[in-house]
Amino acid sequence: MILGISIVIFVLVEGILIFSILRYRERPGTPNPFQNHGNLKLELVWTVIPTLVLFVILFFTIRGLLYVAPENEPAATAAQPRIEVTAIGHQWWWEFYYPNYNVTTADTLEVPVGTTVHVNLFSNNVIHSFWVPALTGKTDLIPGHANTKWFVAEKQGTYTGICAEYCGTQHANMRFNVKVVNNDDFKSWMSTQQQAASAPTDPLAQKGADLFKNQCASCHGIVGVNLKQFYNTAQECTDLPGGKPNGSPQCLIGPNLTHFGSRSLIAGGVLDNNTENGNCDPNNPKLKEQCNLAKWLNDPQGIKPGNDMNIGSLTNEQIQQLVAYLEGLK
Repeated sequence: MILGISIVIFVLVEGILIFSILRYRERPGTPNPFQNHGNLKLELVWTVIPTLVLFVILFFTIRGLLYVAPENEPAATAAQPRIEVTAIGHQWWWEFYYPNYNVTTADTLEVPVGTTVHVNLFSNNVIHSFWVPALTGKTDLIPGHANTKWFVAEKQGTYTGICAEYCGTQHANMRFNVKVVNNDDFKSWMSTQQQAASAPTDPLAQKGADLFKNQCASCHGIVGVNLKQFYNTAQECTDLPGGKPNGSPQCLIGPNLTHFGSRSLIAGGVLDNNTENGNCDPNNPKLKEQCNLAKWLNDPQGIKPGNDMNIGSLTNEQIQQLVAYLEGLK
């Protein structure tokens, strides 16, 4: 609404200005026009109308703020269940933990349609801000301070979320999706996410699994490989009131990759996980040009400078192996 009002005012004001400049510009031989030193009625109109518009905007703003206030969050009932999520802001990616399901994922928050989503917000570094413009307003994640918000997604679809507080060089690339699905699809997705990763049977993927254990497991985790179960990063790895990090070996530097192949975004939300059309087929001769995961593995600093992923140089064969393994983790 505010954008629509702003567009109307902009077009009206600029239109009158441009018309006046062209219509009443000085021409050779034109006498000086009558000098008008004020028009009380006109001045009252352009003062009163904007004031009324601002009061209307203020009304809707206050109503919206009261609606989303924590004390107005609907109580969870059997008929109206609630999904609880912990959102952790890293530099520069988002981690999402579902404590009631013991599931951790990254870059995409999946929720059922028409359900209250309670979000606990934490940061383990600097101030971030959780914002999904089409669903909910922004709320800050402050180190050492627990914050919460709630929202209800009324329509299925995929909504873009961003960090709305400057948090470093890759702030603009700290994105995520909120995927809103029906209840049956959410239950099916969650059931899959609760399973440990399956051991690969493809020889190339098996080599990728070995490579992961030797070179990637110090920063990333996969349940069934180097993690026994999912974990709550916000509780184990973040300074919170009344507690300090406990040094758990499950405090990962990078995202949990247990079901990486099922994710739509990678690289902290900056790249699509574009597995369609054989882009990420390990035998694709243009793998490093067409597969975003291969691009990321080949040069993560070139894609997102300053991020924590410094893997040195991988050979083309090693990239093939990791792509085969990670994209197979559905």
